[in-house]
Amino acid sequence: MNRRTLLKAGGLALCHVGLAEWAPVLASPVHALSAARQTLALTPVHVSWDRVIRTTVGLRPHRDSGFVLRAEKQGDRLLVHNYGHGGAGMSLAWGTGAIAADMTLAQESRRAAVIGCGAVGLAAARQLQRRGFDVVIYTATVPPDTTSNMSMASFTPASGLIAPEQRTPEWDAQFHEAATTSAEALEALVGSEYGVSWIDHFQATDRPPPPDDEQPDGPLPAFLTTQRSREILGPGEHPFPTRYVVRTSSLRIEPSTYLEALVRDVVQFGGRIVIRQFDTPADVMALAEPVIVNCTGLGSHALFGDEELVPVKGQLTLLSPQEGVTYRAGRRSSARASGSPDVTAVGMMPRRDGIVLGNTQERGVWSLDVNEEARQRIVTNAMRFFRATPPR
Repeated sequence: MNRRTLLKAGGLALCHVGLAEWAPVLASPVHALSAARQTLALTPVHVSWDRVIRTTVGLRPHRDSGFVLRAEKQGDRLLVHNYGHGGAGMSLAWGTGAIAADMTLAQESRRAAVIGCGAVGLAAARQLQRRGFDVVIYTATVPPDTTSNMSMASFTPASGLIAPEQRTPEWDAQFHEAATTSAEALEALVGSEYGVSWIDHFQATDRPPPPDDEQPDGPLPAFLTTQRSREILGPGEHPFPTRYVVRTSSLRIEPSTYLEALVRDVVQFGGRIVIRQFDTPADVMALAEPVIVNCTGLGSHALFGDEELVPVKGQLTLLSPQEGVTYRAGRRSSARASGSPDVTAVGMMPRRDGIVLGNTQERGVWSLDVNEEARQRIVTNAMRFFRATPPR
């Protein structure tokens, strides 16, 4: 599929679709929340147009019925599909990769091809290598030119994943297994080498947040909802322009560092990466490897005729890096529930390559051009949010 990075001022793509009002996050075992009740001191984010450095645009592969994870026997070949993760590809890749790899174990041969070199393809390749496979990744693009590089990114396993009415007990069980495996894998990678770290997340709101046991957690596993750290800060206890702030601990992933590290690992463990474009399923099945794992994401719409796959276009605006900003913050717009534009929504994530602002979502839009109206709204909302005086 076509991908493009636009170095003209703007915002980084890949939006969160269908998130609950309070998106659950993992509880950090080493990043305890403060119990102090005085005003929290945080370095304010300096948002201005002259600090905007680029816009990246990407398309997330969404399916209302959730990701595809199944094996198909075709003669002496085994084709395993692992795609359609919506906004949760970076979060679920290790788990769906493990399930996909386990589907191949009955094959006598230990040679496998992985199609796609984003987060899902790279994690699937590593899971196959851990099970003794010789792996070749076939891909049209490699990091930093994959859709995964356009992610915000954090551990949000239920982001843009499945329509509530489409959930089944079987799908839930598969999702729970994938989310659990991925959480454990990402926690094990925390450190500068892989660009994975814990970070405080402040979610601003003017409404009193519901108690923990009333959180609309959706299809998330229990371990993500019952063991997370959560603290509610009221007026005078935080610097944000809303009455309340929910403070949690969030797992952050630096896409460029993380993906380059996975490419290095695949190669160090004997894997190869071959640049190649596939136009038909027959092209894929003509590969020499008897095991093929399809991790093409949105590319499966054309390559394998999955008409349910739709793009969800998003933008995130990057500001130049700012020393001292070591927390994540945001405010969710009530307009989102009605399908209207997020007229007050704000999202901010600090990374080594800049301060990321966003995000947007445009379902069914295939264009990789910058949406200028959305870019203006993202930056303007952030200016107002971080410059406003907190209520007392």
